[in-house]
Amino acid sequence: MNNITQNIKDFFAKSVRVWHILRKPTSKEFRDISKISAFGILILGVIGFIISFIINFFR
Repeated sequence: MNNITQNIKDFFAKSVRVWHILRKPTSKEFRDISKISAFGILILGVIGFIISFIINFFR
């Protein structure tokens, strides 16, 4: 029980440390992250479409 309590305290101490380091992204950083995320979603959609097309082609 003491080990679990210590692990929880360590986790919260590390979380607080990270929270203090965080900062709001600049508009350029936000725009870049949004573009990269959208591109990744687009790639996954295209891959899914191709797989679906291949499966339906062989039915």
